[in-house]
Amino acid sequence: MSASTDASTPSGGAAHPRLAELALALGGFGIGTGEFVIMGLMSRVADDLQVAVPDVGYAISSYALGVVVGAPIISALAARLPKRALLIGLMLLFALGNFASIMAPHFGTFVGLRFIAGLPHGAYFGVAALVAAAAVPVDQRARAVARVMTGLTVAILVGAPLATWVGNLIGWQAAFAGVGGIALLTALMVRLWVPYQPADRQASPKREMTAMIKPRVLFTLGVACFGCGGMFAVFSYVMPTLTEQAGMAESLGPLVLAIFGVGTILGNFAGARIADWNLLRGIPIILLWVACVQGGFYFAANSVWTGLLFVALVGTSMAVAPAMQTRLMDVAEDAQTMAASLNHAAFNMANALGAWLAGVTIKMGLAWSSTGLVGTSLALLGIAIFATGRWLEKREALQQSAASS
Repeated sequence: MSASTDASTPSGGAAHPRLAELALALGGFGIGTGEFVIMGLMSRVADDLQVAVPDVGYAISSYALGVVVGAPIISALAARLPKRALLIGLMLLFALGNFASIMAPHFGTFVGLRFIAGLPHGAYFGVAALVAAAAVPVDQRARAVARVMTGLTVAILVGAPLATWVGNLIGWQAAFAGVGGIALLTALMVRLWVPYQPADRQASPKREMTAMIKPRVLFTLGVACFGCGGMFAVFSYVMPTLTEQAGMAESLGPLVLAIFGVGTILGNFAGARIADWNLLRGIPIILLWVACVQGGFYFAANSVWTGLLFVALVGTSMAVAPAMQTRLMDVAEDAQTMAASLNHAAFNMANALGAWLAGVTIKMGLAWSSTGLVGTSLALLGIAIFATGRWLEKREALQQSAASS
């Protein structure tokens, strides 16, 4: 097979690495758009499926549950599949889940189909990150991962707002059809541009499942779960915070989402640079920044313009993502696919945790902007988890050194 046919060079690298990254990023764009668009179409979905608007939240939770369930199961069962074939299969499953959601006859079926659509989410991002990182020198891995993750951040900035506009204009089904179409296009582009990597014959479900009991993996997932929870705490309630507390006009809603999206893109690439500079020093530095900007939002949200500035700064909390993904590659040993996929399950748990804690805080009677204090607390907890994990890691290394001497 020629290099032009299988998209690889004789050495196994991508013949067109930027095109390969573009294909992988497009999949992230489709997934991100599909995940976030429903939040802007809740009324439309509720009217068509004859349920109350708050009930549509069950579909959002169902998708998130699919991510959490699908990441470990797919990673284990597909351990011996070539990564390119696995990526194509995951995109086809994602397309199927979104196309089927359009045809749901009633709300219960729709909720179940959103679960199916969420299943490939974590595994796709995990495998895509491994493929991208394997194609560059070791000191550029985080930046390669960040380029793939750009698809997700651009979805927040452009994809979800555009799909929401289309869905409100001609029906929510059109938005999900568009997401399914992006998934099919991604599958084609992956086949054309992502290099073939032979299956790991030593891989097995048992070996992949070992990632779930490795202390360093668990500590890293804990940092991702808590350290990123604050971003979702603020983002989930950012609109009522600015309208109710700062007096912002509701018509500025799209601007808020765009500003947050720009922040996530900047944070994604800045976090990658820091991680490639010094990963173990960079993680606590990033988390300290996250704690500061989210705490600052508590004070800034009393004014529209300072509130909007800090919306962008809170968006830079996305810097945690490439750092955590790279750290997992370092600590997963033989269970790379599982660990990388679990990172995105952890981010979805962060989403649920942050939104829940923010809601509890607001219901206690604190200011809307108290979501920023929730974020600061979670980021500091993330630093504590990281420090504890590193202390145990160093203690184990000293014990092994003493035992061997």
